Amino acid sequence: MEYNFREIEKKWQEYWIANEVYKVKENKDKPKYYVLDMFPYPSGAGLHVGHPLGYIASDIYSRFKRLQGFNVLHPMGYDAYGLPAEQYAIQTGQHPEVTTKQNIARYREQMDKIGFSYDWSREIRTCDPEYYHWTQWAFIKMFNSYYCNDEKKALPIESLIEAFETVGTEGLNVACGEELSFTAAEWKAKSDKEKQEILLNYRIAYLGDTMVNWCSELGTVLANDEVVNGVSERGGFPVEQKMMRQWCLRVSAYAQRLLDGLDTIDWTDSLKETQRNWIGRSEGAEVNFKVKDSDLEFTIFTTRADTMFGVTFMVLAPESELVEKLTTPEQKQEVDAYLDRTKKRTERERIADRQVTGVFSGSYAINPFTGDAVPVWISDYVLAGYGTGAIMAVPAHDSRDYAFAKHFNLPIIPLIEGCDVSEESFDAKEGIVCNSPRPDVTPYCELSLNGLTVKEAIAATKKFVAEQKLGRVKINYRLRDAIFSRQRYWGEPFPVYYDADGMPQMLPFEALPLQLPEVDKFLPTATGEPPLGHATKWAWDSVNKEVVETSKIDNKTIFPLELCTMPGFAGSSAYYLRYMDPHNDKGLVDKQVNDYWKNVDLYIGGTEHATGHLIYSRFWNKFLYDMEVICENEPFQKLINQGMIQGRSNFVYRIKDTNTFVSLNLKDQYEVTPIHVDVNIVYNDILDVEAFKNWRPEYKNAEFILEDGKYICGWAVEKMSKSMFNVVNPDMIVEKYGADTLRLYEMFLGPLEQSKPWDTNGIDGVHRFLKKLWALFYGNTDSLQITDAEPTAEELKSLHKLIKKVTFDIEHFSYNTSISAFMICVNELSSLKCNKRAILEQLVILLAPFAPHTAEELWHECGHTTTVCDAQWPQHNEEYLKEKSVTYAISFNGKARFSMELPADMPREEVEKAALSHESSAKWTEGKTPKKVIVVPGKIVNIVI
Repeated sequence: MEYNFREIEKKWQEYWIANEVYKVKENKDKPKYYVLDMFPYPSGAGLHVGHPLGYIASDIYSRFKRLQGFNVLHPMGYDAYGLPAEQYAIQTGQHPEVTTKQNIARYREQMDKIGFSYDWSREIRTCDPEYYHWTQWAFIKMFNSYYCNDEKKALPIESLIEAFETVGTEGLNVACGEELSFTAAEWKAKSDKEKQEILLNYRIAYLGDTMVNWCSELGTVLANDEVVNGVSERGGFPVEQKMMRQWCLRVSAYAQRLLDGLDTIDWTDSLKETQRNWIGRSEGAEVNFKVKDSDLEFTIFTTRADTMFGVTFMVLAPESELVEKLTTPEQKQEVDAYLDRTKKRTERERIADRQVTGVFSGSYAINPFTGDAVPVWISDYVLAGYGTGAIMAVPAHDSRDYAFAKHFNLPIIPLIEGCDVSEESFDAKEGIVCNSPRPDVTPYCELSLNGLTVKEAIAATKKFVAEQKLGRVKINYRLRDAIFSRQRYWGEPFPVYYDADGMPQMLPFEALPLQLPEVDKFLPTATGEPPLGHATKWAWDSVNKEVVETSKIDNKTIFPLELCTMPGFAGSSAYYLRYMDPHNDKGLVDKQVNDYWKNVDLYIGGTEHATGHLIYSRFWNKFLYDMEVICENEPFQKLINQGMIQGRSNFVYRIKDTNTFVSLNLKDQYEVTPIHVDVNIVYNDILDVEAFKNWRPEYKNAEFILEDGKYICGWAVEKMSKSMFNVVNPDMIVEKYGADTLRLYEMFLGPLEQSKPWDTNGIDGVHRFLKKLWALFYGNTDSLQITDAEPTAEELKSLHKLIKKVTFDIEHFSYNTSISAFMICVNELSSLKCNKRAILEQLVILLAPFAPHTAEELWHECGHTTTVCDAQWPQHNEEYLKEKSVTYAISFNGKARFSMELPADMPREEVEKAALSHESSAKWTEGKTPKKVIVVPGKIVNIVI
């Protein structure tokens, strides 16, 4: 019977849907296993062959765990909000909801063709009000919470208000934007608006002034990863740094817990290190510097307090509020020009760029350890979000300070005995301290560090700073609070209105979800408000608790709603929890349901989310854990980053000034121009000439210089891109070879975690493997050729070798080597002409995670009436893998002369006897009695004459 993959795949996809084979419920009689993919943003282009790589990998593992007896949750949904849909709406006037639904339908159609074992009854879409109801609910919870550093958890804001009313800020140890100090009496004397403003300093979701990436052309704030080389990733529009009032999430409060949690999860060391660097924990001291001839002072944070005696200048971040205060009239013009240039660069670009730039503020600060007046400069290598936005510069022992000092001819004072700073800074944290204080200068303070090791000097300086009240010892983090506002239409609305004082107030929970309103334009308003400013029904009636027409706003009982929307990561931060209980209208997730599924056991996705989504999801999870909504402190126990599938481009070679194309191996005879050609009309690097003529009008009359009757294309590995015509549509592969071939081939390309080029040249081999496997069951006939005869030792050995290999490989995500093992086993069984049920049925189960359609067909053909998904994963038996015999090399005086096959368990003495009695031994002993016989069991016998 022919392997008719089209008929087989259609048949079983319909069967799985009709019988709800992949629908899953909580089952306390089975252990759970939760496998999750990073859900896709549904673009209009649909899936290309690179997208399913991670999905196929997770599907294999999900099916494997189910066969092992686990109750597997394997859901899928769509990250449906985003800028691309909104930009398309602006260009075409089509509502983003319409295009998003169309794109989702296309994605679903493509994924169904590949045969994924998703429980589609749990599908979520972040643009669905039933879903973002719970994003809004979580935001309100964050607004009504603060973070207690003593208890290391979020607590209700009411308990903080109670503390203010009782003791003010005395003994307060909480996360905040600014250290405030007031008594209970002072708190009580404040107006309601003043109290609300103070509370924003402590809330986990708060409204605050922060520096953002502002793109005026797009009319919105952009995340760092949406900006490339100073322009927006989408559209290439200019981006500038701008101070704006934005909604933020106090992610920084969870910095230490985010660090500690990394020790409890099974992620790669490189990914953990990326997160540790992003969080950036530093132990050091905050030190106060007074401004010369002024009442002003400012604070710096340093991890190397021992270098205070080497400070020769100070540097402010361009965004620091101190810039305006410390810039003298004489320097204002120069400073303003510098600030204007800096606005065009993102923080990431500034960190990466080593170019030295800066401007003198005109002011001086007093070094509290030396009394020296040191100049205060402004430079973009200092960031406002890290520390205090101001640094003390010690050029002798910091490479960026050194470069700055050299560029602007500023003093460099070495502080370590024997270090040479004539050409570069001495950044090592070891050595004996000197010049602290300098021997040629009268000491300004009592502290002397000379003769101490660096470690001893750091400890002594921190103690001195605290005792002399020059500052305080502190732990600092690089992690910044998340900017949570976007000036866009297509996003989750904030459940926020503004009262008569302009202060934010939360909608009551029972009013959720606050649904995105209709607007007639998706651009900012004429007055610069976000697109929601066009909504005609976007006001909150606080009496009737409903949304009403904007024209009714009276600022007494009817108030304006927030015009910004939430960013994309709002919807993706807790989606894994909603999959557990997607239709619950009473809560994000039922407590008992969460107690069963707990968290994600295996998460598969790209490395690009290491410092965005994964940080935010972990923060969101920890907050919900504090609220006792969920039972696990970490969301993703194990995480695998799949590599990228790169494009394999093809080229044709046009002879100059002609419409003639010359084949690859003849092109050097002509002056040619290489041109990208659609890879979908190239097969094994051979161009379909007629398809090429029909591809584009200008090639209709093209002529070709062939080799051996074929046009052979050139090729190169490049990013998969429409502009390079190397995007391969999985639908085309499925149509030509079948979904099971696509699944196997994507896994066969190379290790899951490595990037590899897509190359259809090898896909025929994988397809032939499936046909060869099919032939084991049918031979050359139209009927099943399976017998119930007992398998031979060779057949059992081949099968159990495969069971052992594939089980190990799946558990270690080495899918490519699993497929190689399948090919070897099928070749062996074919050679043995194996048609034994005891062998082939087990082979089908092993194949089921990889090629589910083929496996399901063969499983039912073998007489089973239930799905192969519910079969039992085979266990290998070591007894079948033991060698019955081994081959010995027989050597004489160290030179191998012949070989013998002997029983594997033959005793050493018997092996020696058999070797000496072999007829060939007489030739080499020449009648002499051997002096010694050395037997290496299972390998060699060396007879010494």
